Amino acid sequence: MANDSFVYIGIYWNNHHHLLYATQHVAGGILWANLHLLFWLSLIPFATAWMGQNHFAQLTVALYGLILLFAGIAYVILTKALIVHHGKHSLLASAIGKDRKGILSLIFYAIGIPLSFWRPWVGFTCYVATAIIWLLPDPRIEKNIH
Repeated sequence: MANDSFVYIGIYWNNHHHLLYATQHVAGGILWANLHLLFWLSLIPFATAWMGQNHFAQLTVALYGLILLFAGIAYVILTKALIVHHGKHSLLASAIGKDRKGILSLIFYAIGIPLSFWRPWVGFTCYVATAIIWLLPDPRIEKNIH
């Protein structure tokens, strides 16, 4: 289960690096939005361990999904804060667009949480599908920045 934590943190790390690479500068609000994201990411190892110790019990898988949902929301908030700071016509704003990928991720997490109470492996599959979507750093940023 520790590998699951590592993979999720690594996916966020890579995408976070890409996101910040596309920025020109930051401000105080962006730093707080970034700290908000880091808080939720810091809970992933705890939830992963608890889920593993309890053999993917319904509540643990749902809590894991809830933490991933809040981390996803925090990432969207950080992205929106950066876009507002840089302007709606910035390279970052054009690269992110309507952020369908971010919204789809939140939907997958939100669907996975209640499914975890029905069949934990189905909820967990929603979380894995979301991770796969983000496995490669966001190509929208690479395409618009380089």
